[in-house]
Amino acid sequence: MNAKNRIVAVSALAITVGLIVLSTAASKVFGRGEDKSGGAPHYSVVMTEGHNLLVTDNATNKIYFYTIDKDKPIGSPLKLRASVDLTKVGQEEITITPHNLEGVK
Repeated sequence: MNAKNRIVAVSALAITVGLIVLSTAASKVFGRGEDKSGGAPHYSVVMTEGHNLLVTDNATNKIYFYTIDKDKPIGSPLKLRASVDLTKVGQEEITITPHNLEGVK
């Protein structure tokens, strides 16, 4: 290998190593290096109609149901009404966990 080919090979190697180091550093700077979710969103909205919201917490495998109080206008605060543990899917029976039902008539 002559001197010109060695310089080209060393330069290509240095550029490759530099790009790898920069891409790793950039992912840490922009917060992508510590992402444990694998790119999946933490929450998924299943359904919403303006007066209710059904959302899945993908990290805990739970689904939550929110709705406004009875006879309140659209846009009123949504309140947590119930949740379900999705790890129980496939069993004969799933128990709904009620939440915040004191004010419901």
